[in-house]
Amino acid sequence: MTSGSRFLDLHILQPVTASNLNRGESGLPKTIKLGDAERAMVSSAAWKRPVRLDMEDELGESAARTRMVPPVLADALRRQDWPQDLADFTAAQVAASAKTGGLKTNPEQGHRTQAMFYLPVDVTGRLLQICAGHRSELEQALAEQNATGKQAPAILPTKQIATELTRRTTTINLFGRMLAEIPTGHVDGAVQVAPAFTVHEARLQPDFFTAVEDWPRPNEAGSAHLETAFLTAGVFYRFTTVNVTALIANLDGDTAATQNLIDLFVWTFTMAMPRGKQTSTAPHCVPDLVHYVVRDRRPISYGPAFEQPVTARGQGYTTPARQTLADYAATIDRLVGTRRRIAHGHATAAAAGHPIDPLGTCHPGYEDLAAACAAAALTPGPRPAGEGA
Repeated sequence: MTSGSRFLDLHILQPVTASNLNRGESGLPKTIKLGDAERAMVSSAAWKRPVRLDMEDELGESAARTRMVPPVLADALRRQDWPQDLADFTAAQVAASAKTGGLKTNPEQGHRTQAMFYLPVDVTGRLLQICAGHRSELEQALAEQNATGKQAPAILPTKQIATELTRRTTTINLFGRMLAEIPTGHVDGAVQVAPAFTVHEARLQPDFFTAVEDWPRPNEAGSAHLETAFLTAGVFYRFTTVNVTALIANLDGDTAATQNLIDLFVWTFTMAMPRGKQTSTAPHCVPDLVHYVVRDRRPISYGPAFEQPVTARGQGYTTPARQTLADYAATIDRLVGTRRRIAHGHATAAAAGHPIDPLGTCHPGYEDLAAACAAAALTPGPRPAGEGA
């Protein structure tokens, strides 16, 4: 986080019906204790992955997180009628040629890399073309290795291989990437996502179910399967922030591309849902409220607003959660001031014609909000006198 950065904060209140969006090791919904109350929780990774996949689908460019580049390349070579030994040798050569000293791999597992890569899915085809252009050298090196028993040196052009393994997609520019073994491929992510949690206490609720035996034997009755699942339900607070300055840098200064990408991210983050247990719970809910703030210098989460659990008071949690968020937004304005706040606004399912004053401009829907806050994120803001960049 640099002192001169511009940030777009998104605060979302989202009611979710009975579900198990994010399971822990035991298969139970994840929980977290906050304010001495147990809350349902969804990890940041569990919500970020569907956002990334939905964005990639919209953009028409996919990326993969994988350790399987060499094995997948070997499979592709075999499909092009390369002999198995040459295909396996070539896949190992890609890892050996990626940098000085080569990548660390597991030879017993097809030279899968020890470090995970995050790269465009078309990398296999592009690496295949490089290998095809050097097939004669690869065949000669394999023959010499078989004859001498000595490990063949790296043959493929390191610069070309490293370039392919460090290429970016749009979502890589947005979410970032760490390549432990090729530091030049590191990309600082422009997005930070907090774990979502219910604004109120939410205990695990048992759901006993049976699967009827459709082919019972004579004189038998009952079920083929019995089990108790556990579900949660409630209103989640979700928070993410986009470092607009970092995103512009990742996109080589292209502000138009940055604005379009922020628009898509805001819409997708608003609408995407984790896919845990979706076939048996169908929790396809949309947020009740989305609030954005564009600020210079630093982001601010409103999560502490819900350290004291919201109580239903006979009217559910959504309405008091809205009020709690609005009150906290006003408190933040009082505490830190508004001179570095460039813009703020919201869209909500609350009755039409009733904007929530502390949350800024009221937009009619989430598409309008996404476009508005993307434009605001790129709006130059006044800099207080005497302050540097």
